[in-house]
Amino acid sequence: MANFFTDNPHLQFQLSHPLMQRIITLKEDHFKDKDEFDFAPKDFEDALDSYKQVLEIIGEISGDVIAPNAESVDHDGPLLKDGGVAYAKGTQENIDAVIKGGLMGITLPRKYDGLNFSTVPFIMGGEIVARADGGFANIWGLQDCAETINEFGSDDQKEHFLKRVSKGETMAMSLTEPDAGSDLQAVMLKAHFDEDKEMWFLNGVKRFITNGDAHISLVLARSEEGTKDGRGLSMFIHDKNSGGVTVRRIENKLGIKGSPTCELVFKDAPAELCGSRRLGLIKYVMALMNGARLGVAGQSVGISEAAYREALIYANKREQFGKPIIQFPAIYEMLGVMNAKLTASRCLLYETARFVDMYKTLAHISTERSLTKEEREEQKKYQKLADVFTPLAKGLISEFCNEIAYDALQIHGGSGFMKDYPIERIYRDARITTIYEGTTQLQVVAAIKGVTTGALLAQIEEYDKATIKPETESYRSILTSMTLEYEEAEARVTVHNNPEFVDFHARRLVEMAGNIIMGYLLLNDMQRDHSYWKTLEVFLRFARARNAGHFMFISHSNLNDLGKYKIEL
Repeated sequence: MANFFTDNPHLQFQLSHPLMQRIITLKEDHFKDKDEFDFAPKDFEDALDSYKQVLEIIGEISGDVIAPNAESVDHDGPLLKDGGVAYAKGTQENIDAVIKGGLMGITLPRKYDGLNFSTVPFIMGGEIVARADGGFANIWGLQDCAETINEFGSDDQKEHFLKRVSKGETMAMSLTEPDAGSDLQAVMLKAHFDEDKEMWFLNGVKRFITNGDAHISLVLARSEEGTKDGRGLSMFIHDKNSGGVTVRRIENKLGIKGSPTCELVFKDAPAELCGSRRLGLIKYVMALMNGARLGVAGQSVGISEAAYREALIYANKREQFGKPIIQFPAIYEMLGVMNAKLTASRCLLYETARFVDMYKTLAHISTERSLTKEEREEQKKYQKLADVFTPLAKGLISEFCNEIAYDALQIHGGSGFMKDYPIERIYRDARITTIYEGTTQLQVVAAIKGVTTGALLAQIEEYDKATIKPETESYRSILTSMTLEYEEAEARVTVHNNPEFVDFHARRLVEMAGNIIMGYLLLNDMQRDHSYWKTLEVFLRFARARNAGHFMFISHSNLNDLGKYKIEL
């Protein structure tokens, strides 16, 4: 029997991070639920043990059910039936297994039948599921939409909808429209309030909606007549049981085929306003998207893990010229760099998840009592870090995912191009990660603010202050040198005070900062586990070379270069 949690010591290592005790203590509000709920933890060790037990269940279901079903699900896919979605047989088996395992609503409060878990184990569960099947990770992971209702919904909405999610009902976020992709301000699906029925009704079309035929959907709609921007949009909750929505089409996709991507038609679909009018995009969708982007980062790490393992297995078994191909430098170098990118991605993923945990948990506490001055400062600090690290993580980790999947297929040679091996499916599944929930280009637009405001540099300097073992100082010297190079590159770009020039070099600057941050995170992890030294060395060589290339490009660039790249038809 396979278990995708217990067979991965890196996951258990991240779960043991020193900040987890602070996160769990805050999340449990000093373990006050222990007197009301029999299954609530009594202390930190008890809570951490609960995390591990649930992650073991996720690992077992992923290894024994979801992964074996992945190929048939990819082949069969969902079907359009009577205006709705009929899941592939394997997908339904997966859903039944996670419901039976009690793996829905795990982050929700216990009063709504959840487990009150923090973000870290939820993202970890998503990574494990994605390793088994990247497509099913979308169906399971979208339960995180319930956090939006938990954060912004009314007490009645929480009581009605959250308990249903905990019992196993699925969710979707209906945002995108045919003429409103990344530009959500252009959403035109109309919401009107019927005074006689005292109810909102939705009319219009949504497109590219992941798991679009879900039981409960969060819908972005235009509630204010005559508006054309984000200030006229509100968030609504649509219950599938209320009717009014038809699945017109299931997209035929390159990858993640088990996850139905739907075009939906709303015809007088009853809905409930979630939160306040006009804040749908400005407040609620931004919170929703940040959670989704962190989820895609976790999905990317899971797919990377699957790709790396497939390549490692194949390279050990495949013999050419009388020996396994893993013994050839061209192959073991590729595998070494793939492993370094994967481990660095995981470090950045869980650092971001910890930042999100800290600020969100303090925000929840603030609704029940006044925060102390120290807690308010702490919340502000971690919210800023989460805001800048989330797009950084989603952008860089998904790009690494595609690079790892590409190299994994390459190691398979011609066999990798055939459907005889899982890597063909994994490679296709990886491709979407840099596209949905905001393309890499959009993540860079968000993350570049961390460069120009100095937020990323300030965090790098915080990492540099950490006390480390004397024998690891040489690694810090490399990172210090890379930081100076990054600072000079940033100065060369911003000195012109030209927004277009900053945008032109934004990705290079963001990648430089991200590589340095991942280097420091690996260095810090090495203080707790010396076995990370080899991975750190390989990653620093890769990162140093890539950053040097970006620095060279920027050093030889000026404002006149902008026109050279503008191609006209």
